[in-house]
Amino acid sequence: MPSSRPSPTSRLVLPALDVLAGPVLLVDEARKVAALTPALEAALGGTLRAGTPLARVLVPDDGEELLVEGREASAQLRVGGHSKAVRVRAQALSQGPRRAGWALLVVPAPTGAMPQRAELFHGLWTQSPELQRVFRIVEKVARTESSVLVRGESGTGKEHIAHALHALSTRARGPFRAINCAALPPNLLESELFGHVRGAFTGAVRDSPGHFRLADKGSLFLDEVAEMPLDLQAKMLRVLETRTVIPVGGRQPVPVDVRIIAATHRPLRREVEAGRFRADLMYRLRVVPLFLPALRERRGDILPLAMRFLEELNQRGPRRVERFSPGARRLLVEHAWPGNVRELRNVMEYAYVIGEGPVVREADLPPEFAEPRAPAPQAPPTSRDVSLEPERVQAALAQAGGNRSEAARLLGVSRVTLWRRLRDSSTASKR
Repeated sequence: MPSSRPSPTSRLVLPALDVLAGPVLLVDEARKVAALTPALEAALGGTLRAGTPLARVLVPDDGEELLVEGREASAQLRVGGHSKAVRVRAQALSQGPRRAGWALLVVPAPTGAMPQRAELFHGLWTQSPELQRVFRIVEKVARTESSVLVRGESGTGKEHIAHALHALSTRARGPFRAINCAALPPNLLESELFGHVRGAFTGAVRDSPGHFRLADKGSLFLDEVAEMPLDLQAKMLRVLETRTVIPVGGRQPVPVDVRIIAATHRPLRREVEAGRFRADLMYRLRVVPLFLPALRERRGDILPLAMRFLEELNQRGPRRVERFSPGARRLLVEHAWPGNVRELRNVMEYAYVIGEGPVVREADLPPEFAEPRAPAPQAPPTSRDVSLEPERVQAALAQAGGNRSEAARLLGVSRVTLWRRLRDSSTASKR
C-alpha cells in the first residue's frame, strides 16, 4: 500500500532509527501509524499507509494493551491479508509534558517464545496441543472409510470436525448431510433418515428420499446420536450391516453408499450400561472415537478466541474494540464456559453491542458474569488416598470412553494424578 511522502527530515531519521533499533513502528498520539523503519518495511514485504489505526495492524494475542512502556507483549502483525507472530515493546515519545506518540520495536516471535502454535483447522482455531492432536487424527481417519464417533460438549465444534472429515476424504465431491437426532420425534426422525413412500402416513403426499439416500456417495453426520430411540437403533444397525434402506411404508430395500460420522455429548458406553443404547450399534459407530476438549480445559484459547470474534465484529459494526480491561480479562479466563466456544462468541457479541469505546470492560459482559461465583468444590482425595480406589478409576474411564482427560475431570483430579494411579495399579498387579 502506498504511504504518504516522507519529509526530508524523516528520510534521515528513519534510516538512523533503523541502524540504532531495527524494525520500529512509529505511532502518533491518536494511536495511528505515523511511519516505519526500512527494516520493518522489509520484514513486511511492503509498507503501511500513514493514518492506519494501530488496531488494524497489531492485534495482541491475549487482548492486553500494547502501548505500555517497557512491557513486551505477543501480537499478530497484519498486513496485506497476512498475519505474522511478533513480539512488541513500546517506548513512549514526548514533546515536553505532552505525549507525542510511541515507538514500537517489532521483532518476529522466536520459536522458543511461543510454546503453543496457533492453528486454524476447518473453522476451529486453537493453540491447544490436545485439540491439535485431534486435528492430526482427523487427517489420518479422513483417508479411510471408518465410522467416526465425535464426543464433546455442546459448542465444542463437533460439526466442524464432521465437515473436516468429509472435506478431507475421497467423498469430498459428494454430498454432506447432517441431522440432529435429538431435534425430531421418533416417527419423524425415521422418515427423515430413511425416507418414506407416498401415503405411508397422514401428510405423506409424495415420496421422500430421506437423508441416507440424499447423502449417497457422500457423508452423513448424525448429531446427538445417543438420543435415538431403541427401536430406531435396530433399524439403523440393519442399514449399516446391509448398506440398504427401506423407506417408511415401503418394502423394497434401496442400496446406499454413505460414510457415517456420529456425534454425542454423552458417553455411549454409559448409555449401553443403562440399557438406553445398543452395544452392537455402538461398536459399529465407534470404530474411531474422537474426544474434543471443552473450552475450560484449554483456557489459553479463551482470550485469543475472544479477540478473533471481536475482530470479526469490528469489520462489520461501528465500534472498534482493541483490548480488554484487566477485570474483564480475569472474568473471561475464570468463567466455566458451559456453552464452550459458541457461548464465547455470543458473549463477545453481547459485549460489543452493550459497551462503548475501544475497551471491553467488566460491565460490558452479560449479567451472569456479575453474579457471585459458587465456591470452588473441595479438592477430592489424591491418588495416594485410599478413597481413590481402582474401581472408581475404572468406572470413570469406562464412563469417559477411555479418555483420560475426561476421566480425570469426572474424578476431580489432574491427569498426572490419574496417570500415577494407573501406573501404581499396573505395578501392583504385576507383583
